[in-house]
Amino acid sequence: MNYNIRKANREEMKFFVDWAADEGWNPGLHDDECFYETDPSGFIVGEHNGRIVGAISAVAYDKTFGFIGFYIVQPEHRNTALAPLLARHAMRHLSTQNIGLDGVFDKVDKYENIGFRLAYRNLRYEARIKGKNSKNIIPLSELPFDDILRYDNKYFPTQRAVFLDKWLKLPDSKSYCIQYDNDLMGYGMIRKCRNGFKIGPLFAENHDIAEELLLSLSVEANGDFIYLDVPEINKDGIKIAKKYNMKECFGTARMYSKEFPNIPINKIFGVTSFELG
Repeated sequence: MNYNIRKANREEMKFFVDWAADEGWNPGLHDDECFYETDPSGFIVGEHNGRIVGAISAVAYDKTFGFIGFYIVQPEHRNTALAPLLARHAMRHLSTQNIGLDGVFDKVDKYENIGFRLAYRNLRYEARIKGKNSKNIIPLSELPFDDILRYDNKYFPTQRAVFLDKWLKLPDSKSYCIQYDNDLMGYGMIRKCRNGFKIGPLFAENHDIAEELLLSLSVEANGDFIYLDVPEINKDGIKIAKKYNMKECFGTARMYSKEFPNIPINKIFGVTSFELG
């Protein structure tokens, strides 16, 4: 088959998020509004006879780090040349970067064959959680953006100012934080998704702060399902999920093409997103 590989435009982001929903990944209602602006050149589609039949994202945060996601090919075009073509274009777009991705478990060997190494697993948990407001919680919007960005930089492989500015302003979302003596000790965001709500990121200095943020954010779900993606090696994060009877429902393998970033995984209680890291 002859395929045309090209960059996607803003309107074509609907293919990415709709297909992600069809695959059961449960994207946020407004994720595309943030994702595309982070790197407009990083969204790639494959066409056959003028119809989009495959997609991949290769978002460059800067010259040092990028993330691959939305790697989806329509069923009738799987096991053809399309998937490798999309992957090659994505890798070329991120030719200088250490690349991260969250792949489904049964594809780990395929990613290893093109140079990625497994760092750890992320586990998605779901539950209806009775939220609880805390007097220690303040809206994240009350803090200067530079302070938020400085704290976020501790938990991500590189600065993501463009992404974070858009992410924290998404419709149907709330972001809260906890400060002690004017020091930011943790923050989290909850957003409406195709099904229920997702909390991510959820970064905190310790178990107690993470739990306090989780309960305060859960109030916003008003009894609907909440989804939380926890790095499996964060044992305190897994304990919190189990404490609130959250059920494991999905998972991904976090992999990198070069070195593993030096970030405190034990303080990441909720991954921002599987699509952009």
